Amino acid sequence: MPRFTLLMLMLLGPTVALAQHAGSPQEQRACSRDANHFCRKDLGDDNAVQQCLQQNRNRLSMSCRRVFESHGM
Repeated sequence: MPRFTLLMLMLLGPTVALAQHAGSPQEQRACSRDANHFCRKDLGDDNAVQQCLQQNRNRLSMSCRRVFESHGM
């Protein structure tokens, strides 16, 4: 599973993510505020949140944009 998907699982479902390797705590912090702000209706669906964040990429915090860039997105 790609690391970014694991990051989203950690943001959206801590219990599930604990069983797997998740993104770093820094990556989680970098995008959690943006996910809650822009993608609240999608929380619980990691693919939808990822798409939402990508659609709002120009509006994301610099730290969250860097997470996307570091994963080639």
